Amino acid sequence: MNIKPLARPILALALLTAAPAARSESARNPIIHADVPDTSMIRVGSNYYMSSTTMHMAPGVPIMKSKDLVNWEIVSYAYDTLGDLDALNLTNGRDAYGRGSWASSIRFHQGTYYVSTFSGTTGKNHVYSTKDIETAPWKAVSFRPMLHDNSLFFDDDGRSYMISGAGKLILTELLPDLSGLKPGGVDQVIIENGNLLFGAGEVGGLNAEGSQLFKISGRYYLFNIASPKSRWSRSVLIHRADKITGPYEGRVALEDKGVAQGGLIDTPGGDWYAYLFRDSGAVGRIPYLVPVKWEDGWPVLGVDGKVPDELDKLPASKGLIPGIVAPDEFDRKPGDRPLPLVWQWNHNPDHDHWSVSARPGFLRITTSRVDPGFLSARNTLTQRTFGPECSATTALDLSRMKDGDFAGLALLQKRFGLVGVRREGKSLSVVMVSAQSDSPVALAKVPLSQEKIFLRADCDFKNHADTARFHYSLDGKDWREIGEPLKMAYTMPHFMGYRFGLFNYATKEPGGSADFAYYRIAEKPER
Repeated sequence: MNIKPLARPILALALLTAAPAARSESARNPIIHADVPDTSMIRVGSNYYMSSTTMHMAPGVPIMKSKDLVNWEIVSYAYDTLGDLDALNLTNGRDAYGRGSWASSIRFHQGTYYVSTFSGTTGKNHVYSTKDIETAPWKAVSFRPMLHDNSLFFDDDGRSYMISGAGKLILTELLPDLSGLKPGGVDQVIIENGNLLFGAGEVGGLNAEGSQLFKISGRYYLFNIASPKSRWSRSVLIHRADKITGPYEGRVALEDKGVAQGGLIDTPGGDWYAYLFRDSGAVGRIPYLVPVKWEDGWPVLGVDGKVPDELDKLPASKGLIPGIVAPDEFDRKPGDRPLPLVWQWNHNPDHDHWSVSARPGFLRITTSRVDPGFLSARNTLTQRTFGPECSATTALDLSRMKDGDFAGLALLQKRFGLVGVRREGKSLSVVMVSAQSDSPVALAKVPLSQEKIFLRADCDFKNHADTARFHYSLDGKDWREIGEPLKMAYTMPHFMGYRFGLFNYATKEPGGSADFAYYRIAEKPER
């Protein structure tokens, strides 16, 4: 069986039959129906740039570009690896699930782009800078103490600051080169308790955090996310002041659909929007745009206080493929990147044990050690799932796998699910594993008498169905569902929407390889 030619026409048919319905001529919320949380955004001329959180993934802090605020593509990452630690490397029994780097901020100042983030894993603040955000390497500095949910801010007088904290919000001045805190500089609480905006009796919900500070027409505006004690209703808080050190006055600026955390962006034509996100179950935290008008020096968010479904001043989305997610045939031309930017590794990769050149046209993942299970395995290569539905397909050559190896296609989260092939001695079996109950269980096992296999995972996020189904095929044409549907759940330990993952790990001895012929995606599962 020739694994490549057989699969290609199948994909073409799947994409043709799964073509999306005619799209609206205007943009619709969510702007990106995929896990792109903690967004920070700038406009430089006619280009918009946005950073986001991907925590334990590497490379990290994706930088996305748009010309219209709606259609985005990943153009770079602030770092390849956050640090060389056991937790980030998935070594010595450690991991960084749900940690790594958190809420970033992106800024443009005097011809240089800056991204700041922080990490409880490294215990540091990290600041990255570059002159060319799309192609140049990033310069990195880091320092302690770690400032929670920090946001970088450059003032007109040349001084630079971070705003950080949860509930109690603190302004801290930095050295001119951003390499640390400025001795004797500003270090003061500017808001004692942001949640007091809900009323004294409502303090105790999600403390005000996710600070983003803006200076507009000489006045300072601080955005935060918070929720009142009596209900888990994520809301936007805005404080304003005439001086950066305050005093600040504030208001609850938006409380609708749980859409919150972000800031302000304007268009070249003078329109204003708030960029925010919404918790959306297993697919993750998804970006929204909310129209803004100005009244009495305040940004007023929404339409009659509500988040609109349609944004009539912005163009329709062209879809997330290939800017945010993309298929990959693993065939590289001279000068191509080894991996397109849509890919991220689950934790820091071991670069000596994967290749797209060892067998041209294939991704080879070779085991380097013995692992107890999927979540501890290195070199799982991932992309986002996306809504409202999506499907991923791959084909595997199993001929180089060793006894005890397990390779296949997964949906990565704490309560993961996967379909793959396990080699036991000379025997092969197609296996579906579910961790829906928190403990992985093999729900189905089917003997396999060939060394080629086609695998598929389908996701349904419509109306929070959050259900996945797994399939296999012997020829790429006749698909058979295996195991049971996975009820996907967004869990705090991983703090991330589900991701498709290509994996291979050893349970007995290292050195075996799995060759993936392609990775293909569709907006609707094959029926």
